[in-house]
Amino acid sequence: MNRNLSKLAVPMGVVGIILLLVVPIPAGLLDVLIIVNILLALVILLTTMFVKKPLDFSVFPSLLLVATLFRLGLNVASTRLVLGDGYAGQVIEAFGHVAVGGSIIIGAVVFLILVVIQFVVVTKGAERVAEVGARFTLDAMPGKQMAIDADLNAGLITDVQARERRAAVSAEADFYGAMDGASKFVKGDAIAGIIIIIINIVGGIAIGMLQRGMPLGESVSTYTLLTIGDGLVTQIPALLMAVSTGMVVTRSNADSEMGSDASDQLTQSRQALMIAGGAAILLALIPGMPKIPFILVGAFLIFMAQRLKASEAAKAKDDDAAAAEAGPAAPASETTEDLIEQMRVHALEIQLAPDLVDLVSGASDDLLARVRALRRKIAMELGIVVPPVRTRDSIDLPMSTYAIRIAGVETGRGEAPAGKVLALGDNLDSLPGIATVEPVFGLAGKWVPAEMRHSAEMTGATVIDRVSVLVTHLSSLISANAARLLTREDVRVLTEGVKSVNPSAVDELTPSLLSLAEVQRVLQGLLAEQIPINDLPRIYEALALKAKSSTDPEGLIEAARQALGPALTAQYLDGQLLRVIMIDPTLEQSMLEGMRPSELGTQILLSADRTEAVLASLRDALEKVEANGLTAVLVCAPALRPAIRRLVSAQAGGLPVLSYQEVTSANVKIETVGVVRVGQTAAA
Repeated sequence: MNRNLSKLAVPMGVVGIILLLVVPIPAGLLDVLIIVNILLALVILLTTMFVKKPLDFSVFPSLLLVATLFRLGLNVASTRLVLGDGYAGQVIEAFGHVAVGGSIIIGAVVFLILVVIQFVVVTKGAERVAEVGARFTLDAMPGKQMAIDADLNAGLITDVQARERRAAVSAEADFYGAMDGASKFVKGDAIAGIIIIIINIVGGIAIGMLQRGMPLGESVSTYTLLTIGDGLVTQIPALLMAVSTGMVVTRSNADSEMGSDASDQLTQSRQALMIAGGAAILLALIPGMPKIPFILVGAFLIFMAQRLKASEAAKAKDDDAAAAEAGPAAPASETTEDLIEQMRVHALEIQLAPDLVDLVSGASDDLLARVRALRRKIAMELGIVVPPVRTRDSIDLPMSTYAIRIAGVETGRGEAPAGKVLALGDNLDSLPGIATVEPVFGLAGKWVPAEMRHSAEMTGATVIDRVSVLVTHLSSLISANAARLLTREDVRVLTEGVKSVNPSAVDELTPSLLSLAEVQRVLQGLLAEQIPINDLPRIYEALALKAKSSTDPEGLIEAARQALGPALTAQYLDGQLLRVIMIDPTLEQSMLEGMRPSELGTQILLSADRTEAVLASLRDALEKVEANGLTAVLVCAPALRPAIRRLVSAQAGGLPVLSYQEVTSANVKIETVGVVRVGQTAAA
């Protein structure tokens, strides 16, 4: 019942406001509505002071419009009573006689002061802040969306969190856009108040003299006081609403309400309070100055400074006591077990320079939490369980530097300066900072101060925090070295997991046909080409069939690939279209004739000149495809695929190599965008 009533409250209120514009109301009801108007404005003002971020009061723009319409309705109703009856209730009469002492001049001056404060100072400033805030928010929206997409792609957030962040960005843009328009209501309300006052004074004097036969002085006194009282009771809540507008648009996101923030930040400097208190006492010594107020205020400020000093001393004493209670650090143990643990080579390790230890401090952007999310993402994508990542500091690293080690060998290194964020874009010359190159994609960027994040987004740059840079780098290295990270124990655990849901696939394969070591070698071969192994039952079934005729690792890998054919092709599709680069049939036939087995797998015997010509033709074809903003795969005969992949892997920037069977196993449309020929460049 209460929920349904709350839904109907605003629509019924708006209908009532419309009735105020056309239906006369008694003076007693007008008094009640004026009081409600004043208290509503006061509640809104106090609410803006206690919200932690503007979006917590997202209904404010609509509420501002309704409150403005309500005041205008009260203006019409009070004008009707003032001009018709010469009386508009006790509230207006009290403001006209008591609040301004019954003086027309005092009332007019007070009213004009309120109008100037509202229109020139508060409303004008709030309007400008709302306009700038809306423009900045809309300009920064693409950069924020790109940052969310980058975090999602890096596995730092889930799909649900990404949707929530996108919704928050959209809501923020909508809110500031609405506030930009709502500020115009406040400005229009101030102008309307002035016009209504002038109309009421002129109309009241005319009615008093012409219809009621009142002398000029009495007519001016009666209607001017009533009109000024009417103006004051509407301008005061209008001023409160204008201040509320300014509060909302100037409020930044914070962890506490405005009162707590103001108290904490104003008392953060004991020296500032001491100097202000001393200055107040010195001002009291100037001849003619009121000494008691200055001395009281100065003494209060000095007292607060001394309280802060005592508080800081007590905090320092508690910290010393805690350190003493903890005692000296225990000497490092030198037992055999500890030495073995220190000698152990960790599969994954992140080393941090001493000034980067704050990355694992447990804050909202804690590195350890982001690494846990990354391990889950890679498990879902590649089908391997990433080993725990050891994180430690290293005094051997330069300042602001981190190093990523795999199996004890440094695989990557980057920078993450404290207090800075990485801006990626083309228009960074105007920003102060340290030029750098993003370690994963090789993009030009600049480390800019964190407080200039908004300015960087205004230039169209994508801004990434330090933890995201490090985790994205770690994700790239893990994916590139997934084969090295897959241990024999990992294969055993994965095989037991398959056996629990598909026991026949495991029982037929191992240990009767293949050992765990041979299965590990096949899975490592798949991971080396960035092929997910999460569909292990299908892989094991294909290996069981192939192993009955041959246990050659290369043949086993190709058999597993054939079973995963549709999944392999799907990751390179553009809709239902697969763009491919072919090998000229004559060249392909000569390659088949030149194939020879070796310890590392099949090799293609070609002369050095012929090999270079093949690679040059492939590079030309690939450059033409990339120049059009497209992606393609190289396709060849199944027997050639392993040898071709080894031939081009280091020359074509990781170009995927698929066999004809893998491509045709998926229901896709194939478009040839290049042909590799010897002695002739690729033709699209």
